[in-house]
Amino acid sequence: MKILIKSKNKNYLSCIVIGKNFLRQWKKYVFPSWKLYCENHKIGLIIFTDDLVSRKNAAWKKATWQKMLIGSAILQKKIIVNNVCYLDADILINPYAPNIFNFHIEKKISLVSLRNRLPYDYIKTRKKISFYRKYFYDNSYPLNSAILFTLKQIYKYHKLPVMSDEACMGLFIFNVKKFASKMKSWFYKYPKNISSITGGGDQIHYNYEIQKNVNVNWLDYKFQCIWNYEMANYYPFLYSKKFANKKLVKKCIENTLFNNFFLHFAGSWHESNLLYHSGIKLNDIQSTTKNKLYRYLKSKVIAKPRKRILPKN
Repeated sequence: MKILIKSKNKNYLSCIVIGKNFLRQWKKYVFPSWKLYCENHKIGLIIFTDDLVSRKNAAWKKATWQKMLIGSAILQKKIIVNNVCYLDADILINPYAPNIFNFHIEKKISLVSLRNRLPYDYIKTRKKISFYRKYFYDNSYPLNSAILFTLKQIYKYHKLPVMSDEACMGLFIFNVKKFASKMKSWFYKYPKNISSITGGGDQIHYNYEIQKNVNVNWLDYKFQCIWNYEMANYYPFLYSKKFANKKLVKKCIENTLFNNFFLHFAGSWHESNLLYHSGIKLNDIQSTTKNKLYRYLKSKVIAKPRKRILPKN
């Protein structure tokens, strides 16, 4: 456990970054935007670079499961923390985004839905992803597969009662004192060799545990905008190698990030790797134009009649 940024208001971002190469990429491409965001809102940052439970432990599972142990690890170290916003390490943050903790309710766990309250049609978006992957990436990619599962299908596949929604578990906020113990019990409830549609990942199991046992505070989708969804709907030309050059990819990512708060490059297909392929850095996000536009959009304006100006020939 490493405290990279301390917080006087006791609210912290946190993530799990295990592996030297993964940590190096995170520090280069992701951390700078997190750092500026934390400084803007006086938020702390804690990262975990080692397993939170021994690999010899009978309940050890891949790192995605171990996020449910963050709260208990913080308590064990006696670090004074009120609320933690867990983030997957492949999430960029718009430094100008509002403080996410201002939208959290401490007696609840805050989540962002993958399916509801989206700015586009969920099924059509997933069908686009499926189609473009098959057409541009791999002709053997199957259409109409599990990527189009209904809520009923996805929970039944995991032999779990059907919940009313599915959050992307790459982001959630919880109060440490209220939920650390409960979340730890969810981790130890499932065996080491757990099977899931995400190759042994936690996505549906933790959705079930949270929605079944806790009241959920559903956050705005802008707090976990999914890059794959954005790319399929607004930048489908990036699927073609002919157009997916670094400069163009970077511009598309910048535009998406500026129009949202947190941008998640979730998944294991080529779209998600564009976070690193683009080489995007903080100075790209903080370009002079975007800074000026941000200030202008935030300013109060009283419009006045002006002399008409037409473009010059």
